Amino acid sequence: MIQSNIRVLIVDDSAVIRGLLARALQTDSGIEVTGTSMHGEAALSFLKRNEVDVVLLDVEMPVMDGLTTLQEIQKQYPDVHVIMVSSYTMAGAEDTVSALSMGAAGCVAKPISNSPSESIRQLSTELLPMVKSLGQSRLRKSTTPVSVRRDTIVQNNSNAGPMVTPQLVVIGTSTGGPQALRTVLTGLPKDFPLPILIVQHMPPMFTPMLAKHIAQDTGRPAKEAEHNEPIQRGVTYVAPGDFHMEVNKLGDRMVLQLNQKEPEHYCRPSVNPLFRTAASWYRNKVLGVMLTGMGEDGIEGTRTLVENGGYMMAQNEATCVVYGMPRAVVDAGLAKQILPIDSVADEIAKHCAVAVKV
Repeated sequence: MIQSNIRVLIVDDSAVIRGLLARALQTDSGIEVTGTSMHGEAALSFLKRNEVDVVLLDVEMPVMDGLTTLQEIQKQYPDVHVIMVSSYTMAGAEDTVSALSMGAAGCVAKPISNSPSESIRQLSTELLPMVKSLGQSRLRKSTTPVSVRRDTIVQNNSNAGPMVTPQLVVIGTSTGGPQALRTVLTGLPKDFPLPILIVQHMPPMFTPMLAKHIAQDTGRPAKEAEHNEPIQRGVTYVAPGDFHMEVNKLGDRMVLQLNQKEPEHYCRPSVNPLFRTAASWYRNKVLGVMLTGMGEDGIEGTRTLVENGGYMMAQNEATCVVYGMPRAVVDAGLAKQILPIDSVADEIAKHCAVAVKV
């Protein structure tokens, strides 16, 4: 039996926000708002009685807050995807990034416009593609036999070539990315010396929190990138929300440069500018990694990276929250390795072994 609609539960203590979210989702006939709840306990009670694909979950609520509710949903309904709905506050951003690192699939910011129609438009633009991708991903995984969803490492021999020891690691990711990043970055050696540059699709205010969490989790320096700052060995840099991040050379120093040029694949930051410019300067000494995410952002940059001799890895379908960005890379024949998320760090360390010993 084919499920026609993606079923969504909205959980927020504000009736206004619940109404705006519902109206935004109802602009797509393929999405059904199956219910609304005022707090986490009510949401868990609803989930016991109703089938749901995606939960929109407020961060700050009475009775049971968003982080506690997320943990319970993950325990009791591990195949249900959760999108965090956060206010534009430091506390809200901090808790949202914590939720994303714990496994929430994505996040959206609560609208700040005084116009209901503008708020609905903004929410529709951000929410609809994410909800649809997550709903479709859940359906595919539930109908795909386990024997087909193998977590084996796949080598793309047709794209194989001599591996030059990298001087730079670049990572692109979107939906489901913070948890994937946590798995990869904490899996690297404590003294991993190469710079790591990350584009994670995420609104402003959330990216500095992501960098803070990366530093705490890995014990290595991590920060939101600044314009014209030198690229230092052993430091992880996160592209700021709403800014593209590029690699350039000023004098004898490699630096990061930020700009607000047009979005690519509707994204800013986009993976493309990072991958393209890293490839133009580091050529065959750059290692690229494409992790979970919806859409195809980064495919053009990946092609440039590979054409310049760089080495490309992609996360496999079985371990992706949404197999969009990695699929584009794999289907184009650009990935030299297709890896389950738990193997990515080991493979990065293996390819950078010479650099790690420097």
